[in-house]
Amino acid sequence: MYRKEIKVLDCTVRDGGLMNKWLFSDDFVRAVYQACVTAGIDYMEIGYKSSESAFSRDEVGPWKFCDEADLRRIVGDNDTPLKLSAMADIGRIDPDDIPDARDSVLDMIRVACYIHQVDKAIVLAETCMEKGYEVSINLMAVSKVNEMELDEGLQDISKCKVPIVYIVDSFGSMYSQNILHLVQKYQKALPGKTLGIHAHNNMQLAMSNTITALTENCNMLDATLLGMGRGAGNCPMEILIAFLKNPKYRLLPLLDVIQNHIQPLQENIDWGYHIPYLITGALNEHPRSALKWMASEKKDDFVAFMKEMHDYE
Repeated sequence: MYRKEIKVLDCTVRDGGLMNKWLFSDDFVRAVYQACVTAGIDYMEIGYKSSESAFSRDEVGPWKFCDEADLRRIVGDNDTPLKLSAMADIGRIDPDDIPDARDSVLDMIRVACYIHQVDKAIVLAETCMEKGYEVSINLMAVSKVNEMELDEGLQDISKCKVPIVYIVDSFGSMYSQNILHLVQKYQKALPGKTLGIHAHNNMQLAMSNTITALTENCNMLDATLLGMGRGAGNCPMEILIAFLKNPKYRLLPLLDVIQNHIQPLQENIDWGYHIPYLITGALNEHPRSALKWMASEKKDDFVAFMKEMHDYE
């Protein structure tokens, strides 16, 4: 599946950090970075840009903030073709906490928002563009948004300068038909903008949905190593790279970092296929209830979880 416009973005540290509060060792983050460089991955999202007024450093690791000193400790000046990204959640970042791009090793800021925050997302995204960054708007939880509200939000985005917009299956609840519908809707509403796909794997369809988006000319593709991400995780990077069969990407460095750094984390972190995550995906619900269940002594009693979610007698 070769198309020169396709760009692959690794968000292992950023999305995977939702499972361990971004408390990764420097060796782990450096290994992921070096694997992405060697494998020819286009972008690595190394964490979030967040304000300390929103989160405590006593509770979360450095990749929730992506301070310049922490970034440079891992990547130096990043004198490589790999571009570095961070995500900024509306309501959790002060624009003044984002330095000018010329003073940062970050290349891209991805602004994440819900539909009711589109106006604020546009302001922050355009501010980041003025600071010299590549920028996207990632519209989250779109599976919960009605058509009229989505049309209005896309109309607002169509008028802004931001060149990249992501379709985000936050709850891993979508099928290929849903993705096809949304890609076509976004394309019609956002002519001239590049589209991206960020898929979660609750229904084991993240790769399939990514392929659907890809074949409809979505050119920014998110994935994580061994699918590491919140709850059921994301589209697995190694499967995506194997599928693309593009000679600019190399699979072996990804398998190496998975074997030596990612897979060992599964002894303590329950991401991936677990039935509570399937249930929330099937119900089109946020996985927070499944995450709480998985952290309890009842994690293997998924029948009880299903009954609780449906409030059965």
